Amino acid sequence: QVQLLESGGGLVQPGGSLRLSCAASGFTFSSYSMKWYRQTPGKERELVAAISSTGRSTNYADSVKGRFIISRDNAANMVYLQMNTLKPEDTAVYFCQAVSSRVYWGQGTQVTVSS
Repeated sequence: QVQLLESGGGLVQPGGSLRLSCAASGFTFSSYSMKWYRQTPGKERELVAAISSTGRSTNYADSVKGRFIISRDNAANMVYLQMNTLKPEDTAVYFCQAVSSRVYWGQGTQVTVSS
């Protein structure tokens, strides 16, 4: 059974940091590119960051460049999103996605940036 389980969301003040984790199981994790998306009510899901299957290549949305870092641990079947210098506009539900011959989604974790 394929599963992507996000964790690490919560409430943080502007300027603070959070680290999101996504635990993968049920598929060959090391063969999949991994991505983090976010979504706010009434808006389309937005790609935030992506990492290749080996971890050697990463990409970021302009809105998070220099603040967010995506990483993965293929031995542990985990992908992470380190979010620094958080802004209120980063408030969203964050989803991880696995992409290869198939596409899998997690259920999401809420991140709220507010004072």
